[in-house]
Amino acid sequence: MTEQANKVQQHLAAFSDARRRGDRGAELRHLDAALALAPHDPQLLNARGMHHLQDQNWDAASDLFKQAAAADPGEPILWINLATARRALDDVPGERAALDRALAADRFQFTALFRKAELEQRAGTEGDAVLAWAAVIQVGRQISNPPQPVLDVIRQGEAFMATHAGKLSDRYDALFGADRAADPDMRRFNRCLDIVLGRGTTYRNECHGLYYPFLPADEFFDKRLFPWFAELEAAAADIRREGLALIEQGGEDLRPYVRMEEGAPESKWSPLDQSLDWTACFLWEYGVPNQRVLDRCPATAAALARAPLAPIPGKAPSAFFSMLRPGAHIPPHTGVTNTRAIIHLPLVVPPGCEFRVGGETRQWVEGEAFAFDDTIEHEAINRSDENRLVLIFDVWNPHLSSREQALLVDFFASQAG
Repeated sequence: MTEQANKVQQHLAAFSDARRRGDRGAELRHLDAALALAPHDPQLLNARGMHHLQDQNWDAASDLFKQAAAADPGEPILWINLATARRALDDVPGERAALDRALAADRFQFTALFRKAELEQRAGTEGDAVLAWAAVIQVGRQISNPPQPVLDVIRQGEAFMATHAGKLSDRYDALFGADRAADPDMRRFNRCLDIVLGRGTTYRNECHGLYYPFLPADEFFDKRLFPWFAELEAAAADIRREGLALIEQGGEDLRPYVRMEEGAPESKWSPLDQSLDWTACFLWEYGVPNQRVLDRCPATAAALARAPLAPIPGKAPSAFFSMLRPGAHIPPHTGVTNTRAIIHLPLVVPPGCEFRVGGETRQWVEGEAFAFDDTIEHEAINRSDENRLVLIFDVWNPHLSSREQALLVDFFASQAG
């Protein structure tokens, strides 16, 4: 060690001793003496700048931090200290430039990220503030066992983002209309906005059987894909009368929809197992007609004959009257294959009945049919004190070509053979 370096170390030792004793005068004398011997040492420059900060001598502090950062530009804390001095001087561009240099040295430096987010929020540059707070939250959540101050910063960022999302929601609802179900051409666009704003998500197909690639994974199909709905809905009154007659007469054709094997383990279906809370009366079941019920329901049978049912022996079609008793809840679940669309024709719907597919919940409207993809999570509930009755059946997915339909029929036939 050179004689000069040795003297610097002696002054630093005396500096530390004076700090422990609380002798600020001696502390500064030894620090200045060390700095006179090593005027370009970044740590000495930084230490002297910190004293100027304590004295609120912002210009002197800024000058020393700038020298320290220039001497060791890869040390983020030196740039952060410079940013502190520039903030005290109300120099927004200077503060931003210093924080950007700190993040250039270490883009995951949490303090620099936090200070940058605060700066952009304070400056009113909302777009930059959103990006900065998002980075703060992302990095903060990756810290293992974060201390309370870090958790407080994350909550501060989440509060800002929630407020920002609320402002955007109001703005976009004003621009594009809050009643999104009324315009089918806006439906996907508005769901996109929901995802951007964090107030919605995308549900994907979960097929327990055959998954057919490249079909749109839409929760509710566009009604315009089903021009034959007009005929179905025109027959709704007759279909309702036939369904109610079946329910009133009872008999062996009415049975629990959920029938688990004896000894099956407890599951979400257990409350409905062997229960008429969800009653089904099948006209078709896995490709097999129930002629006795079809004969009793000529209007319903005729409506089904006009629909594009999928003729797959042992698998499709299925069609049934579905009755949900008061308080009954069909839990979230997914279906077998996305090659089909499930049709609901609501017949008796008291207030308080809801049907959710993915992220969209709808009220059934008596006489108005709709189609959905049952390989996307869905559930139903009857919160009323009356029975709910719906005709349910499956048809080809409308996005399949006639040739694809024929290929699928041949494929399933080859399996059966």
